[in-house]
Amino acid sequence: MTTIERFTRGAMLLATLVVLCAAAARAAEKIEAPAAASDKDKERDLVKQLQTAAEPDKAMACKYLSIYGSAEAVPELAKLLGDEHLASWSRIALEAIPGPEADAALRNAISKLQGRLLVGTINSLGVRRDAAAVDALAAQLKSQDTEVAGAAAVALGSIGNAPATQALRQSLASAPPAVRSAIAQGCILCAERLLAEGKSAEAAKIYDELRKADLPKQRIIEATRGSILARKNEGIPLLVEQLRSSDRDSFRLGLSTARELPGPEVANALMAEVVGSSPDRAALMLYALADRNDTQMLPAVLEAASSGHKPVRIAAISILPRIGDTSCIAPLMKIAAGPDTELSAEAKRALAGLPGEKVNAEITSRLAAADKASLPMLLELVGLRRIQATDQLLKASDDPDTAVRNAAWTALGETVGPEQVTILIREVISPKRSDDAQVAQKALRAACVRMPERDACAGQLAAAMTGAPVATQCTLLEIMGSMGGAKALESLGSAAKSGDEPLQDAATRALGEWMNVEAGSVLLDLAKTLTTEKYQVRAMRGYIRLARQFASNDRQRVEMCQAAFDAAKRPAEQKLVLDILSRVPNVPALRLAVKASQNPELKDDATRAAKAIFDKLPNKTPEAQQLMAKLPTAAK
Repeated sequence: MTTIERFTRGAMLLATLVVLCAAAARAAEKIEAPAAASDKDKERDLVKQLQTAAEPDKAMACKYLSIYGSAEAVPELAKLLGDEHLASWSRIALEAIPGPEADAALRNAISKLQGRLLVGTINSLGVRRDAAAVDALAAQLKSQDTEVAGAAAVALGSIGNAPATQALRQSLASAPPAVRSAIAQGCILCAERLLAEGKSAEAAKIYDELRKADLPKQRIIEATRGSILARKNEGIPLLVEQLRSSDRDSFRLGLSTARELPGPEVANALMAEVVGSSPDRAALMLYALADRNDTQMLPAVLEAASSGHKPVRIAAISILPRIGDTSCIAPLMKIAAGPDTELSAEAKRALAGLPGEKVNAEITSRLAAADKASLPMLLELVGLRRIQATDQLLKASDDPDTAVRNAAWTALGETVGPEQVTILIREVISPKRSDDAQVAQKALRAACVRMPERDACAGQLAAAMTGAPVATQCTLLEIMGSMGGAKALESLGSAAKSGDEPLQDAATRALGEWMNVEAGSVLLDLAKTLTTEKYQVRAMRGYIRLARQFASNDRQRVEMCQAAFDAAKRPAEQKLVLDILSRVPNVPALRLAVKASQNPELKDDATRAAKAIFDKLPNKTPEAQQLMAKLPTAAK
C-alpha cells in the first residue's frame, strides 16, 4: 500500500469514526441500562445490543462493556475485530475486560486480520501485556507490512518479559531499516522494565547494544540516556562525554540526564564541567545543577557568581534562591552594589528570593551595625522581602542621609500593616523634611493599594483630608483613585462636587481612570450635574470609557451607551458612543443608532454605526430590516 493510499484510507476511517461518535453520543441514553439494574443485567443488555443494533449503538455498547463487560461479552466483541468501523470500539472493551478470554480473543484474531486492523489488535495485546502472545508477535516481526512489524515490536517491548526481550534483541541486527527503529523502541521498553526491577546490569547490556547499532539518532540518544542511568555513578564518564559533545542533541541529553541521575558525584562532575566550558554551555549546566537542588554545591556556585564571564555569573546568581542560605547575603550585596547594572539587578532579585526566615533574621540583625554604604541596600531588602521591622525603619527614616531615608520610607510602604498606615499618612500631611515628601507619598500609595480592607484604609485617607493643605488633599484623592472600592469612590464623588477647583480636578481625573464599572453611576451623575464644562466633559468621557472597556456584556454596554447618549451635551461625546455601538451586534444597539441618525449633526456617524451593526447581526430579523429602512434616504 502506498503512502497516499494509507493517508486516504486513514482519512476515510477518521471521517467514519467522527460520524460514529456523534451518532453514538445521541444514542447513549437509549443504550445505557437502568441505574437500578445489576452489572450482569447491564452486560446482557449491552451484548444483545451488539447482536441486533445499528453501528452507532454497537459502538456505544462497546464503550459501556469496558465498564460492565466480562468473559461473557468477549465472543460478541471478538466478532467486531474485523469490522473497519467498529474494531477500535471493540478493542476498547477487550483491553479493559479482565481474564484470559479477552487475551485469547485478541491472539486468535492475529491470523485472521491484516493491515490497520491487525496493527490495532497487536497494539491491544501490548496494552494487556499478554505473555502468551510473545510467539505470535515475534513471528510478526518478519511481516512484509512494516506497520504491522513495528507494532509487534512495540507490543513485545510493552510485554517486556525474557522471551519478548530475547526475540527483539535477536531481530535487531537483521531487521530492515524501516522496522529497526520500532524494534529498538521495543528493546528500550524492555530495558526500562529491567531497570525498574533492579536488574541494572542486564538493562545496561541492552542499551549498549542499541548504542552500537545502526539506528536513527533519536534511538541512540534514548539508549545513551538509559545506559547512563543504568550504571549510576559508573555512568558519569558517559554523561560527561555528552556534556562535552559538539552535537547539540547529545549536549541536551547530558543536561537532562544530569537532572535525573542522583548522587553528589554527579553534581561535582557537573560543576567541574562548568569551569572549562563556554559561557553559554556553562550557564545551561548551572541551571541543570539548580534543578537538582544540590545544596552542597553552594560554595562553588557562589564562586561562579562572584567572578568570571558575565553569562555564567548571571546564571549562578539566578539559581542561588533555590539552593542558597544566609551565606549568600554578603557576596550578593557586594555584587548588587557593583557598577554592572545587569548583575546588580540579578543580585537584588536573588537576595529577595533567598528562602527562609533565617535570611530575614540575618538581614534584620545587620541593620543595627550597617555602615552608610550598605544600609540603603539592607533597607531595600527589608521592603523587597516584606520583613516586619517597623521600629528599625522608622529610626532609619530620620537618618541625616537622604538615600537612607528614601530607602526606609520605601520599605515602610512595602511592609506596614493596616494599623500602621497612619505613620505614612502623617508624613505625607506634614513631612519632617520637604525632601522626603515625594518618597513618602509613593510609600503611602504602595501601602494603600495592598491593604486587604480597602474601605477602612480609604476612610483613614478621607479623615486625614480635613485640615490638610489642598495639594496634600489632591494627593490623597489620587491615592484613593489607585485603591478602588466603595469608600474611595464616595470620597472622590464628594470632592468632584466640592466646588474647589483643585479638588475637582484631582477627583475627576482619578474617576476618569477608574478600572471597573463601579464608578459608572458616580461619573454619570457628575456628567449631568457639574456646571464646569471641563469637568463635566471629563466625567462624561470617563463614563463612556467604562462602557467601552469594562461593560461585562453587550446588554450592559448598550444600556450604558443609552445612558451616556441621553446625558451627553455635545455631539463629540455622542459620536464616541456611536463608535462603541458600531461594535455591538444586537438589535437594541441598532435601534439606538437608527434613532441617532435622525439628528442632522449625527446623521453620518449614526448611519455608519447602524450599517456596521446590521452587517454583524447573526440573523437579519424583520425588526432589524425595518429599522434599517428608517435611515435617512440620502444615507442609503
